[in-house]
This record gives sequence, C-alpha cells and structure tokens, in this order.
Amino acid sequence: MVLILLAAFTAWHIFATFLWIAPASGLRQLLPGDLLRSYMVPMFGQSWSVFAPEPINGDYRLRVRAVVIQDGQQKTSKWVDATAAELAMSTHHLFPPRAAVLGTELASRYKGAYDDLGNAQHRISALSYFKGDWSERLQGDLRKQGSDPDLDDYLAVERQITAYATQVAYAVWPGELTRVQFEVSRQNVIPFSRRNEPDAKRPQPKIVKTGWRGVVEEPGQSREAFADTFRQGLRESGQ
Repeated sequence: MVLILLAAFTAWHIFATFLWIAPASGLRQLLPGDLLRSYMVPMFGQSWSVFAPEPINGDYRLRVRAVVIQDGQQKTSKWVDATAAELAMSTHHLFPPRAAVLGTELASRYKGAYDDLGNAQHRISALSYFKGDWSERLQGDLRKQGSDPDLDDYLAVERQITAYATQVAYAVWPGELTRVQFEVSRQNVIPFSRRNEPDAKRPQPKIVKTGWRGVVEEPGQSREAFADTFRQGLRESGQ
C-alpha cells in the first residue's frame, strides 16, 4: 500500500510539474480552479524563462516598511530590502532555504498583475487602505473601475504580498503593528548589444507605488518560523 501511494504521488508530481513548465495548453483545464498554482507555488515553482529565446533581462526588488506603536508612540520604520535578505540566504549556500525565493517570486507576480491594470486602478492601488474593513473597500473601489480576470489576479497577489510584508514587519520591528507598506520595482539589465561599452549603465528601475495596507495573516502562517529564517538573511545582508 505504501509503495502504491508513493508511486501515485510521484506520478502526480511529475504530471503537475510538466503542466507547470510546459507552454499553456488545454491540458491545464484538466485540473480544477487554482489547484496547479497552489501546489507548485512556492515550493516547486520553476520557469524556463531563464533560457532563450526570451531570457530573464531584469531584477525584481521588494522593500517593506511598517508603522508600529512603541512605548505609546506611533513610529514609521525605515525600509527593509526583503530581496537582499533573501539573496543573502542563497549566496554561497549549498542548501539555501526555499524562503530565499519567495519575495522575489511575489514581486515578479505583483508587477505583472499590476501592469495589466488600467490607469484608474493604478491610482487606487497607490492610496492607503488600513482602517476597518479596508480590504473590502479596496476591492470595491478597484472593481468600480472594471472587473475582469486581470483584476482577480491582482487582488490575489496583492493579498499574498501584503501577508508577506506583515510577516517581515513582525520579524523586524517590535511593538504593536498597525499597518505595512511594500514597494515593488524592476530594473532591466544592460542591453546585450551594449554589454561591451565601458560607459553602459543599467536603466533606472521602474517602481510601483502602493499605499499603506492593513495587517494580513493567513491561516497556518508562523511568525516564529518566518522570523527565524528572515532574520538570518537580514544579518547576512548587513541590514
């Protein structure tokens, strides 16, 4: 029975991995809803985009800051570079933790979903929502500008990245956490055609401005486990 279960799981994992990395096709419709993404991300996520004909040509960065109450006073923290902390956990480490790619993956997905929105929705996402039923109000204001699959994708990744920023805030700053803010940016590399020019410089990063968000914690998240891993990256990155 154990061998049968192991064989069945192995077959499922190989099939799911094939669907994930293969070009989009009707085969993905065999799996209901968001089953494939929820299984593959973040533990098994991978992409062929590092290879030709369209190799990765830019870096994503995720920064986080928060407002906390310490000694009865409300204080706004400095920005913490979550991407740098993650890279420090994977650089020169033979067995880096899976957490070393989570923030970068979220930043990439958020930037892609944000770019698919319209200008009116961009202006709303730049506003602050953190009081009362802030999440419902944010969704409502965005849907007033038009509801489509692109917006659903944005709302899903917006909640995930807010939950990630919340865990970063709990790991870094003591006190009562009242709200968080994240900043996502992408900076392209030097174009291949200019790679040998001595004065070639990378283009300026494209920064997505978002407002403050309320605290989000999903079921099953562990502040202690996240903090233990993330603080290691902070120390190694010199932050």
